[in-house]
Amino acid sequence: MEILKCDNVRKVYDSGSNQVTALDGIDLTVEKGEFVAVTGASGSGKSTLLHILGGVDQPTEGRVMVEGTDISTMNRTQAAIFRRRKVGLVYQFYNLIPTLTIRKNILMPLLLDKKKVNQEYFEQIVESLGIENRLEALPGQLSGGQQQRAAIARSLIYRPAILLADEPTGNLDRKNSVEIMDLLKLSNRNLNQTIVLITHDEKAALEADRILTIADGKVVSDRRRNELHDR
Repeated sequence: MEILKCDNVRKVYDSGSNQVTALDGIDLTVEKGEFVAVTGASGSGKSTLLHILGGVDQPTEGRVMVEGTDISTMNRTQAAIFRRRKVGLVYQFYNLIPTLTIRKNILMPLLLDKKKVNQEYFEQIVESLGIENRLEALPGQLSGGQQQRAAIARSLIYRPAILLADEPTGNLDRKNSVEIMDLLKLSNRNLNQTIVLITHDEKAALEADRILTIADGKVVSDRRRNELHDR
């Protein structure tokens, strides 16, 4: 089932008298349950693509459909609500609220909507991520790897249509990076969570089922992992 679709997405930034084309005609389809990595050099447009897929930014042209809903025409308030309910976002920096416990940080998307917590699902997530014993701690009392686990748990709590991860291992050492990638794969496999990973880390990208490469705002390569292994 198609869960994400981009039709001829362009993003042009005005910089004084100059125009900078960050995305130049992106066509992309992601099926439910896919784990897709997007790679490319710095400035290739991959982070701009993630922001547009998450409704953080709007395309200059084209459409972005998430579960059949066109998010490219939403205003800021509509996009924020849709993002909270349908798009899980994981960044390099964890963006946890320092004065709230890990439990409340994870549950924040539900609390904002006054939604009832599915306790069984909550326990499944925190146990899978190995932070069930750290729920009453504050973020500053956790290691970087544990904080990223909490950020992933928060992104999953609303059962989002898609999880977007922007360099989630970029602030971690190799051991924690491997663990975070294993946890993303676990959520993809056990929860059938659709994931789009933005990364410059080739080892991280090779953990995905499908690898897209972007250069100069265009998709220049779209391959399955087994196709890479066959070469």
